[in-house]
Amino acid sequence: MAEVPRKLARSWSSTLKLPKSTFPARVTPADQTKYLKRCTDDLYAWQRHERPADQCFVLHDGPPYANGDLHVGHALNKILKDIICRAQLGLGKRVRYVPGWDCHGLPIELKALEARKDVRDEDGSVKAAVTRKIARNLADRTVKKQMNGFRGFAVMADWENHWKTMDKAFEKRQLGIFREMVEKGLIYRRFKPVYWSPSTGTALAEAELEYKEDHVSTAAYVKFPLVKVPSYLKQNPLLRGKTISAVIWTTTPWTLPANAVVAINPSLEYAIVDSATHGHLLIAQSRLESLECLLKEDLSLIMPGIVGSDLADQTMYQSLFKGPDAEAQPVIAADFVTADSGTGLVHCAPGHGMEDYEACLARGIPAFAPVDDYGKFTDLAMPNNPKQLSGKSVLDEGNVAVLEYIKSQGRLLSQHRYEHKYPYDWRSKQPIIIRATEQWFADVADIQENALKALRDVEFVPASGQTRLENFVKNRSEWCISRQRAWGVPIPALYHEGTGDAILTKDSVSHIMNVIDERGVDAWWTDDANDPAWIPPSLRETSGPGYRRGTDTMDVWFDSGTSWAEVETPYGNHGHPADVYLEGSDQHRGWFQSGLLTFIAHQLASNETSTPRAPFKTLITHGFTLDEEGRKMSKSIGNVILPQTIMDGTLLPPLKQKRGKGKKQPENQQPVYDSLGPDALRLWAAGSDYTRDVVIGKQVLQTVHTSLHKYRVTFKLLLGALSDFSPASMVPYDEILLVDRIALLHLSEMTLAARAACEKFEFYKATNAVNRWANIEFSAFYMEAIKDRLYTYAENSPSRRAAQTTLFHIFKHLQEVLAPITPLLVEETFEHTPKAIRAESEHPLRRIASEPASEWQKPLLGGDYQEIVAVHSAIKAMLEKARGQKQTGSSLQSFVHIQLPATNAPSTLQQNSNELADIFVVSSVTVGGADEVIPDAITSAEWHYSEEYELPNGGKGTVYAYTPQAAKCPRCWRYVVPKEEAADDKACGRCEDVVQELDATS
Repeated sequence: MAEVPRKLARSWSSTLKLPKSTFPARVTPADQTKYLKRCTDDLYAWQRHERPADQCFVLHDGPPYANGDLHVGHALNKILKDIICRAQLGLGKRVRYVPGWDCHGLPIELKALEARKDVRDEDGSVKAAVTRKIARNLADRTVKKQMNGFRGFAVMADWENHWKTMDKAFEKRQLGIFREMVEKGLIYRRFKPVYWSPSTGTALAEAELEYKEDHVSTAAYVKFPLVKVPSYLKQNPLLRGKTISAVIWTTTPWTLPANAVVAINPSLEYAIVDSATHGHLLIAQSRLESLECLLKEDLSLIMPGIVGSDLADQTMYQSLFKGPDAEAQPVIAADFVTADSGTGLVHCAPGHGMEDYEACLARGIPAFAPVDDYGKFTDLAMPNNPKQLSGKSVLDEGNVAVLEYIKSQGRLLSQHRYEHKYPYDWRSKQPIIIRATEQWFADVADIQENALKALRDVEFVPASGQTRLENFVKNRSEWCISRQRAWGVPIPALYHEGTGDAILTKDSVSHIMNVIDERGVDAWWTDDANDPAWIPPSLRETSGPGYRRGTDTMDVWFDSGTSWAEVETPYGNHGHPADVYLEGSDQHRGWFQSGLLTFIAHQLASNETSTPRAPFKTLITHGFTLDEEGRKMSKSIGNVILPQTIMDGTLLPPLKQKRGKGKKQPENQQPVYDSLGPDALRLWAAGSDYTRDVVIGKQVLQTVHTSLHKYRVTFKLLLGALSDFSPASMVPYDEILLVDRIALLHLSEMTLAARAACEKFEFYKATNAVNRWANIEFSAFYMEAIKDRLYTYAENSPSRRAAQTTLFHIFKHLQEVLAPITPLLVEETFEHTPKAIRAESEHPLRRIASEPASEWQKPLLGGDYQEIVAVHSAIKAMLEKARGQKQTGSSLQSFVHIQLPATNAPSTLQQNSNELADIFVVSSVTVGGADEVIPDAITSAEWHYSEEYELPNGGKGTVYAYTPQAAKCPRCWRYVVPKEEAADDKACGRCEDVVQELDATS
């Protein structure tokens, strides 16, 4: 072997093939901006033209409400949607994702009016046209602001064609669906109790309620003197000449002025008891002990065992608030009455209770609700003395006044504070009441059966979402769709000036839609009240009073619920407008339900219900975002985390800034943070189990930062190692080494696991698979094992090219796995991909994800890996001991001998002994059988350690680590130079050959 020239010997490092890459340690904000456009707008436009139209995937956007700034809940929602779309893109689909916004409704109206107090008239009111103008402006500004924020999250969508519920085209589609429901008889008007918000002056649907568990009411026990009883009671000598009073218990005393009947259960047994304080009382017999505790007196049982059915319709009582001359009111039977609490008798006010209304309606008893739009009593509450209650809030001083009056009449037995669950307006956060008004309803009962059938064909993630949505549909018979607000789509009804009767037909709605199409929807409010253009010709011919336009608007859930009509038709091959709907779990009672009901109604109207379909094929729900203590985000608590702070990195400690030796940090130097960009926010979303509430905070974000940094380092290593590689230099699988084949097995396992997780929308499992692979199987195992081959072997040596071939596969598949999650990082890797590879590769974000080769997936290699790991762990433990005793530094400064277990089974350690030094990153490895004598070199070494290991099959062997028996090579740093040759900076034979080759080609 020729001697290496001295001129090369003086600089061994210059002869190494160290990794070279332009890929930076950190990305700059300017680069982020560049990559952001490429991987969002440019990518969406490309796939829209290049991907086949018959392979379309539709994710329909549940519109966010256009009235505030974005928070991490918005980020979680939009990023999850984007990951789904990008995963479908990787499957070769054309993605249709058009963002939308919910722009109508009370919150926007109130916020707009609050900001513009100058628009109010002298009486404090605001004209509808003015309200609509400023609300529209507010919604428009908010949409633009939110859109910029969403785009900053690297969400790939058709932003230019976004839709808003206040768009003319959207409103036209919505009115068309409403007309279909009118024609089918699914829309009707009725005076009946509805949920009413005094704080906002409008009716509410059940979906707009939230329940407060600790609401406190003033409950009362009240007696109603009976003026008529069944004859057998009247003739009883014990009761002769006595006044009997029915006792009721109520948590809403303010509803007593509207009382119409008292209800009893026909199957319960009742009793008449004597109270020294309150006289003869009628209560459920099982509630006697409870009433005694309440009144703090013993009650005498006068007559037990009175069956409720004997009292119903044969008993009358005196009204409380209608004056002494008012007609007596009946005691009726009702199955909803129980004796679980109260007295077993229930006061019914059909104008203020759903069950009360139904019970009274069956008997022809009308609903009566002497309460105005803002929850205050009207003069009708107490006709004989209107001033006593009129103008007082039923939830406050009005309730107090009712109790005071009852007490003054000697009818109040007791009152007390009662804590219970109570509905609140989820927008104003104030308690609601139940109040009978004229409202428009959608008949859900006729839709219900088909809606439930449609859900059987839907995939729910998580599966519990199906039961939740089904229960909401089952428990709803009608939907109050009218609202008494100005900012919304009008209910296109006309009212007769004389009778007040409403006109709502297919023809009248069609006529009004044509006028709206010509003049715009605002003209419904701004046109002269007597403008005949809005009245269909058939109605204009009638003599007498004319018609006026209604002022009610549609429930915003009807707005957004009909948004499925925005999706291009025809529908996919599964018959659903959208492949996926994804929103928070609160939308089971909101958007999911309203979308389902309106789409089923559309199918009914179109006679398409032979196989009813939901508007979604898959329905996904996510939880709410919480801080690290499990609390909801709240400005008052101060735990709100803004998405921008996560992307800026300002929630984590600042970077350590370099300064000259001995120099102090300037006093006013501003901290510099590691700006991770949208990928940090996205990795948090992807790594969270969104099927439950999602936690976010500094500790969580530190983990995200660590993972994202690991991805970056991994790509930098890959790009550096592949700097001189071309796909033309790939080595066939059967010519690569054992460690390469193991690496490809690990790569295929990770890739397949991540892909399967994404197909099930379990993105956190995908990120877990990537993180485990990157930290353990790639970084700690494979990359350590091949560094010597990459850096010290000749450039075109088969061994080095085999390692590069493996790394090329890893690079390609890692790009594909991370493309949906961290698209900016993947975009950046393509920017810095070596030209030879880039010329032969499709852009990773446009690429249809490739399947790992079947030849990589050999389970036996997993056994080989476990065998290697068992020995490797023992070696690491011994070298750690040697380092503790300062006997060695680098792992290369050791020799290893493996004594195999006593078994006839073939060992991968023996079969691949020539690779073990690289795999274990030591200078020499020898392998011996269980019966072989331990080499003298071990026992006579300056230091040595032994450690037992156990193989997966249970076999146990011993491994030894000891002092190197050779000198260190100055080029590869392995201890492989014979000691007798260790002079004059002598390299090992392999390195000398490589350097000589370099010298010959330079």
